[in-house]
Amino acid sequence: MLGSGISRRRRLAGVTVALGALAAGTAAQAAQAEPAARTVQAAPAAAAAATHRVLFDNAHAETAGNADWIISTSQPDPLGQNPSPTSDTSWTGALSSWGVALQRTGSYSLKTLPSSGSITYGTTSATDLKNFDSFVLPEPNVLLTSAEKTAVMKFVQNGGGLFLIADHTGADRNNDGEDAVEIINDLMSNNSVDSTNPFGFTVDTLTVGSDHPSAINDSSNPVLRGSFGTVTKSLIASGTTATLRPSDNSSVKGLLYRTGYSGNTGAFFATSTFGSGRVAFWGDSSPIDDGTGQSGNTLYDGWRDSGATNAALALNATEWLSSGTGSGGGDGGGGGGGGGGTCTAAQLFANSGFESGSSSWTTSSGVITNSTGQAARTGSYKAWLGGYGTARTDTLAQSVTIPSGCAATLSFYLHIDTAETGSTAYDTLKAQVLNSSGTVLSTLATYSNTNAATGYTRRSFDLSAYAGQTVTVKFTGVEGSKLQTSFVIDDTALNVS
Repeated sequence: MLGSGISRRRRLAGVTVALGALAAGTAAQAAQAEPAARTVQAAPAAAAAATHRVLFDNAHAETAGNADWIISTSQPDPLGQNPSPTSDTSWTGALSSWGVALQRTGSYSLKTLPSSGSITYGTTSATDLKNFDSFVLPEPNVLLTSAEKTAVMKFVQNGGGLFLIADHTGADRNNDGEDAVEIINDLMSNNSVDSTNPFGFTVDTLTVGSDHPSAINDSSNPVLRGSFGTVTKSLIASGTTATLRPSDNSSVKGLLYRTGYSGNTGAFFATSTFGSGRVAFWGDSSPIDDGTGQSGNTLYDGWRDSGATNAALALNATEWLSSGTGSGGGDGGGGGGGGGGTCTAAQLFANSGFESGSSSWTTSSGVITNSTGQAARTGSYKAWLGGYGTARTDTLAQSVTIPSGCAATLSFYLHIDTAETGSTAYDTLKAQVLNSSGTVLSTLATYSNTNAATGYTRRSFDLSAYAGQTVTVKFTGVEGSKLQTSFVIDDTALNVS
């Protein structure tokens, strides 16, 4: 932010710095009073990765009863309500925070299948699944028709991503005799493509009153440690779980478990693959509810539950689902990339959130720190370049090998604080890609004191062109001789898929 006027030396000596509140990002979990509107994380200012196309379903009673599982009342295109959303009330719906967070990255194109529509695959409809990379079924309350189930299964089989969100047994919001548990199980067990437990799990006929399921320990998992943050816990407020059956599909994996459960039982969040596509399951709709929506609904803010990291989980999972190599079998879009070969999804940076200090990073002195002078976005450590108010150069770098055939996305969160004023760039930060000889292959972006702002902003870049190479991602901060500028980096990721 502008005008703090305090050098890093004085901060490290114990001066307290008043930081602006962090922008309400995907991992912001502090308990707070309900404001009229909450700002959703800022969109990247620089070039983003290729566009991912996501379709949210509203054709199966997703707004029945007190549910309001839509990103916007403008359907199919939420931009019809507000083309430049900034907060969860820019669009109307209890999933507006989810939608706005994706929209503001600049890397997503979002649509809704309206209540009058039906799920199709391979038709000329603008909302046909062939036009999308991922499809979100947020607690459906109407059984899918035979044709719709075939469309969904073929979509996944051909490379699409499917996000299934359930609720507790008996949550029949439109009183038609079916709830999301039955509807999701029917999709998997009664379709024309593969009815032999194709995803390797079944949804439990169960009601779990309350819990905060914990994430497994897997630092390389792109859903748990993705570009939108680190996932530690989720929320159950009357939900269910899944039973995993790896003998039916060996790719199924539980990522978060109900307290006291592990292995094949009590999986609250699970992922799997089928054909060329990807599947994610979440056992409750409460975590995606942001507490806003159409009038007349009783809604609660699970998205920002203080004991969970639901926003990061939803957004990381969407990114993973939307980045499958098959792109749903459609044309264009960002799901493929990386040269068209096979690729195992992974997050490549070691110690990506700096919580192990300088481990795995090459830095100049004092860059990775838990100093309280600047707040980390998550955890205690961050990379702090500059902030001294004297002539100085700081560096931060890590080398990685990007597998052949992979699409690769670099992302990080950046906060810039300065005592400089005016429009002249006195202090700069460069994000670059270097080869193994140290030659600069690309300068991805240059930031300066003129970009200072309150809170962290997510930055994202497509590195797919470097698949098959070992490269170094390097940040270089150069400060002038007078007033301080701090470039603070946290929650880095280099995701491949």
